[in-house]
Amino acid sequence: MHRPFLHSLSLAALLACAGTAQAIGITDAVGDYVPGYGGSRAGDLDVIGAFVTYNQTTDRFVLSGTMNADIGLSPNGFYVWGVTRGTSIASFAANGLPGVVFDAVVVFNQDGSGAVNTLGPGGSSTPLPAGTAVVVGSTIIGQVSGALLPSTGFAKTDYGWNLWPRDGTIQPFGFAQISDFAPDNTVFGNTPIAAVPEPASAALLGLGMAGLLAARRRRGSR
Repeated sequence: MHRPFLHSLSLAALLACAGTAQAIGITDAVGDYVPGYGGSRAGDLDVIGAFVTYNQTTDRFVLSGTMNADIGLSPNGFYVWGVTRGTSIASFAANGLPGVVFDAVVVFNQDGSGAVNTLGPGGSSTPLPAGTAVVVGSTIIGQVSGALLPSTGFAKTDYGWNLWPRDGTIQPFGFAQISDFAPDNTVFGNTPIAAVPEPASAALLGLGMAGLLAARRRRGSR
């Protein structure tokens, strides 16, 4: 497909959803793997962009992450979103990342299944069925009920997020599995919206962001 047309199509997709989603999100540098990471570098565990929206009417979060290559090149890869709901636990401070704080995680697997794990006293783990998330090329996007992420101090509109892929090939489970943090050593806020897009619109939004990030990735590789 002609690159200018692809870029225009991506912009059109974003603009079509702008009235309902207004997702801001973050971008992350290409190839900025965690120092010492020894897992897959196929690109599908290298975050280049992410966003989270929160629908105040339906109490649902939409989480989207775009990688530097199509998801699936690293068959044991999975995607973890750290969420700070009001209790700032710096679990990676010993690894030099005191700014990545969270008190819950949302996990998306490549088949669209996953889990929501809340940490601390009274913590719990709730499995998410296949189809909770979808993979479209280099983007994974899914919805999670806010009821699974109750506040520990913050309003849900003020939750903080960080996305870190993991390579499950590396054992045992631990910090060594983590390929990238997006953003680096901090968190970003979700975008509150008045009405969640229909599923097709949410997918269109994800595709639009994926297209723009893909164009950015190609420019960066020249």
